[in-house]
Amino acid sequence: MCGLAGILRRSAAGAEDLSKTIAAMTDTLAHRGPDADGTWVDREAGVALGHRRLSIVDLSPAGAQPMRSADERWITIYNGELYNTEDVRAEIEQAGHAVAWRGHSDTEVILEAVTLWGVPAAVQRFNGIFALVLWDRRERQLWLIRDRIGVKPLYWARLPNGTVLFGSELRALLRHPDCTAEIEPRAVAAFVRSACIPAPLTIYRGIHKLPPARILSVKAGGEPTLRCYWNLHDIAVAGQRDLLDRSEPELADELERLLRDAVGRQMVSDVPLGAFLSGGIDSSTVVALMQAQSAQPVRTFSIGFRDRQFNEADHARRVAQHLGTQHTELVVEPETARAVIQRLPDIYDEPFADSSQIPTYLVSELARRHVTVALSGDGGDECFAGYTRYHWIGRLAKWTGMVPNPLLRGAGSALQSLSTQAWDVLLSPIPQRLRPAFVGDKIHKGAAVLALGDADAMYDAVTAQWQRPESIVPGFADTPPDDRQLAADLPNTVSRLRYRDMMQYLPDDILTKVDRASMAVSLEVRVPLLDHRVIEHSWRLPQRALSRGLTGKRILRNVLARHVPTELWDRQKMGFGIPVGDWIRGPLAGWAQDLLSERALRGSGLLDVAFVRQRFDEHQTGRRNWQYGLWTILMFQAWHQRWAR
Repeated sequence: MCGLAGILRRSAAGAEDLSKTIAAMTDTLAHRGPDADGTWVDREAGVALGHRRLSIVDLSPAGAQPMRSADERWITIYNGELYNTEDVRAEIEQAGHAVAWRGHSDTEVILEAVTLWGVPAAVQRFNGIFALVLWDRRERQLWLIRDRIGVKPLYWARLPNGTVLFGSELRALLRHPDCTAEIEPRAVAAFVRSACIPAPLTIYRGIHKLPPARILSVKAGGEPTLRCYWNLHDIAVAGQRDLLDRSEPELADELERLLRDAVGRQMVSDVPLGAFLSGGIDSSTVVALMQAQSAQPVRTFSIGFRDRQFNEADHARRVAQHLGTQHTELVVEPETARAVIQRLPDIYDEPFADSSQIPTYLVSELARRHVTVALSGDGGDECFAGYTRYHWIGRLAKWTGMVPNPLLRGAGSALQSLSTQAWDVLLSPIPQRLRPAFVGDKIHKGAAVLALGDADAMYDAVTAQWQRPESIVPGFADTPPDDRQLAADLPNTVSRLRYRDMMQYLPDDILTKVDRASMAVSLEVRVPLLDHRVIEHSWRLPQRALSRGLTGKRILRNVLARHVPTELWDRQKMGFGIPVGDWIRGPLAGWAQDLLSERALRGSGLLDVAFVRQRFDEHQTGRRNWQYGLWTILMFQAWHQRWAR
C-alpha cells in the first residue's frame, strides 16, 4: 500500500509554491509508504501529485510513482493492489495495444488500460483495492477513483478559491496553507451515534470522503462530477431475485472455487506475506485456502489477552497446528494495550471509536515484524450473514408485533433493572457454548428495543452508541434515513440489514479501522472475502445457505469444515474487543476524568457537559454501563485535544 496527495489549482497563477507544498503534504504520509517518495508538478496546468511508496510488487524503480503512461498522456499516483494484473495485461496485448512494458507493476497496467479504454471502462475491468488518481494531460482533467467496497481511503476538498485537494488521509490536506480545519457539527453528531464518521462526511466542513465505487472528475476551475461505477443496491436486489437453485454441496463447491481463486490472487507478492488468524470462521477459512495453495507453511499471527473473555489465542493456535502454519502468537499485557490508547488520535486523524482498533493495531504491529503483507478475514459477516443481530432482530420484530406496547415497555424496564454485570453473573452457570459472549450487554441492548416493533428501527437502536445524538451535540440530530423503498426492494430482514452494513458499517468502521491500524506500521492488509465477485455471489445465495435459526455463515462453515475439524472453530462469536468499561472504571479512570472534566468538555464547545458528566458518574459508580457511548466521547475528546486548531 501507499500514500498519495495532490493539488489542482484553478489557474497557473501563483503556482510557484506547488513543489514545496506537495512535498509537505506527501511527507505527512511517510508511514503509509516508507520505501520511497516522489512528486510530479506541472506549474502551467497548476497540478501537483505526490506519492509515498510501500513496495510490494515490482520493487525496482520501474514501479515508482508518480508514473507516466507510454504515450505520456496520463500521470497516476495510486494506493492499492490489482489482483487481476496479468488478465488485464493480456487483454491489452490481445487488443493490439503495442506496449514496451518497463516492468511488471500493476501501476503500469492501469495506465495502459486507461490509455486503451478510457477511465470508466478500464476501472470496470479492475479487480482489486485502490484509491486511484489520474491526470489527463491532454484534456487537463483530474480523475479520482475509489475501489468498489471502500477498502482504501480517499479524501478530497474544493476550496473557496477553486483549488482541489486530495489525499489518503486528512492530515495531508491540512498541510495545504489554504485548507481550513473548521469542525463540522453534523459529523460530530453522526460520530456520536456510529463511533465513526460516515462518507461523504468528514470531521471538517468542506472536506469529503469519496464514497466507495465512485469516480470523481474535475477540470481546473470546473465543478466536480461524481458517478457510481458499481451499484451495490442493484447487485443486491438483482441477486435476491435470481437466487441460486443448487444443493448444499453444490453451493459449497461453487463458493470454495471462488474463494480459492480470490485468496490465490491475493497471495501474489514480491515481499514476505502472511495472515491474521483469530481461530474464527472467517480468518480460518482464508488461512486454510492459503495453505492449500502454498508449498511452504503460511505465516500466521494472533494476539491473546490474559482476560479469557477476550482471548482467542488458544483457538487460533489449534487451527494453526492443524493446518501446519508457521504461527506467531503474542500475549498482550493490559498495560501494553492501554499504552496504544495514547497513539490513537494520531493513527486515526479524525474521531474513531471502535475499541477493537486497539487489538487490530497490536496484531498489525506483530505481523509487521515478520511480513509486509497480511491477509485478513474481514467481510465474512456481511457477505454471509454472520452477525447474530441479523437473525434475532428479525425474530424479535415479528414477536413484538403481536404484543401490546405497554407490556413491551414494562418488560424492557424489568430486564434493564439488573446491571449488565449482574446478568453476566446470573447466567454464568449456562455452558459457554450455549451462552452468548457479553450476554448482559446483549440483554440490555435487546431490552432497549423491545417497544420499537420495526426491524429497521431496532437495527438503528442496537448499532447506535447513543440513540439520541442531539442529547450530546445540542442542535444537531443524526436521524437514520426512513428508506421505505429499501424495505420494498429487500423485504427479507437479514438481507436488508446485510446491505445496510455493507453500505456504511463495513467501509466506514471495519475497513477504516484496519487501514489506519495496519498502515500506521506500514503493513498492507488484503481482504479476499471482499473480492467483488465474492460479494456479488453472496447476494445470490438462498437464505438456507446463509443461516439456520440464529446461526449464520452456514455455507462458509460448510467450506471450512472440509479443511479444519468443526470442533476447532465452532463456538460462540467472540469479537475482537477489550474490556473498555472496566478500564474506564479502573486503570483509565484518571485519563477519562481529565478528558471528561467540565473544563475539557467546555473546551471542545460542542458537547452537552451536564449530560456527559451524568453518564460518566453513572458508569463509574456502577449504576449503568455506558462503556461504548463513553468510549465514543473519550475518543472525540482525545482527538480534539490532538488536532483541534
